[in-house]
Amino acid sequence: MTKLLFITANPNDENHSFSMAAGKAFIETYKETNPTDEIETVDLFKEEIPNLDADVFSGWGKLRAGQPMDALSKEEVAKVSRLNEIVNQFVSADKMIFVTPLWNYLFPAVLKAYIDAVAVPGKTFRYTEKGSVGLLRGKKVLHIQARGDFYSEGHPLADLELGNRYLKQLMAIMGISEFKGLFIEGHDAMRDKAEEIKAAGIERAKQLAQKF
Repeated sequence: MTKLLFITANPNDENHSFSMAAGKAFIETYKETNPTDEIETVDLFKEEIPNLDADVFSGWGKLRAGQPMDALSKEEVAKVSRLNEIVNQFVSADKMIFVTPLWNYLFPAVLKAYIDAVAVPGKTFRYTEKGSVGLLRGKKVLHIQARGDFYSEGHPLADLELGNRYLKQLMAIMGISEFKGLFIEGHDAMRDKAEEIKAAGIERAKQLAQKF
């Protein structure tokens, strides 16, 4: 059975977010097109995602040194165990959908914490003498992103868009080369056409869902 992970990084729902509206349209159409697929939703604004702090690195260090889990402190066990759950869920998926806004040229901080949780040596990539090698080959990723201005290639602000480029690069490090982007942009720059832009984005999401 194919497993899809639907990952959202937006505090707003589809009524107040262009990216979430397109994301909802995508996942509803995907379910209709692929009724037997398993779909798991991860709302990063509601999930517990430990930051990589002193407890995490201390716990990892003890485990790498061969110490048993019960040698870790209560805080280390809780954080390391939760991080293991997150990366294992990510690795188990065949397809991943990321739904984000463009905030300050990047994305919400919760997504960076999530990426830190899944970019784990030995789980999603490994180091070799010739550089890192991705371990998630054959998987597919789609990034649905809303942008208030225009950041597509050819526009003056294109070089300032870091969110999609960062996500694409991290997925490549993990071995995921099939990476697509669906962008809804310009609705703040052209407020008189915002609803038209939103509707077009939703329609593109539905079309893409039928083929993804």
